[in-house]
Amino acid sequence: MALLLLLPAALIAQQVVNLYPGAIPNSKVTGAVEDSADRFSPLVHRVITPTLEIYLPEKSNASGTAIIICPGGSYKVLVYQGEGVATAKAFAKKGIAAFVLSYRLPEDSFVINKTIAPLQDAQQAIKMIRENAAKWAVYPNKIGIIGFSAGGHLAATAATHFIKPLIENNSGTSLRPDFLILVYPVVSMQDSLTHADSRNNLLGVHATKDTIDLFSSELQVTKQTPPSYLTHAGDDNLVDVENSIQFYQALRHHRIPAEMHIYPTGGHGFIFRHKDWMKPLLEWMENSKWIVTKK
Repeated sequence: MALLLLLPAALIAQQVVNLYPGAIPNSKVTGAVEDSADRFSPLVHRVITPTLEIYLPEKSNASGTAIIICPGGSYKVLVYQGEGVATAKAFAKKGIAAFVLSYRLPEDSFVINKTIAPLQDAQQAIKMIRENAAKWAVYPNKIGIIGFSAGGHLAATAATHFIKPLIENNSGTSLRPDFLILVYPVVSMQDSLTHADSRNNLLGVHATKDTIDLFSSELQVTKQTPPSYLTHAGDDNLVDVENSIQFYQALRHHRIPAEMHIYPTGGHGFIFRHKDWMKPLLEWMENSKWIVTKK
């Protein structure tokens, strides 16, 4: 059931909806306690019931474009406020309907197969928004996904693993995001490149080579991968910028339209220091016709 939250007039009305209308796939009974209900905390530590928190633009400013936001946090926590809600509000002010995805963090205590749980939630978010496009006044062919850090890995996985549904999809709704945005992303699961904590939390410490390759998004790019925007800091000492570079190269080799911005400094999480980081992103969205500036 949707929960309508009333905010001060200066803010944008928000709505939180459960991601799944019925039973949550790949789940099991647990005694674990969920803390995702405390959405005003900077970090969310456990998500058992995934949700979308919705920020819609003013009707007079609405572009019809939608974006799903995947906060990062090493697949251990969600940087929910800083990367999720703050980003959603910024997009909504620019006329973009923003949906913050509170996805299941991989944990054996409440999911059967923790490795696929976040991807299931990303696929379900795309499906839900596309099937309810008219309700939220968005175009079904202008639904993108953005991810930060480990959330970038999830977004990249959703953009390269959409052919095989991991959720119920009897309607055959397309699970392909129309565009992809990656911000200081974990892309690769390979030993030489990955962020170890993100890989271990998602795949486990004894992941096979086949699983590591499958979840290394730079190896999964095809001609169907959506147009992409990447941004990273060259001095990122937590998630190597080579993650973005290799993904960009894979896109280029498959002739996928892509743009990349690398800051010389800023480190990991640079959005909290580079306040204008969205300016070139919004320019890319305009130049790519994902949004149209109203005169």
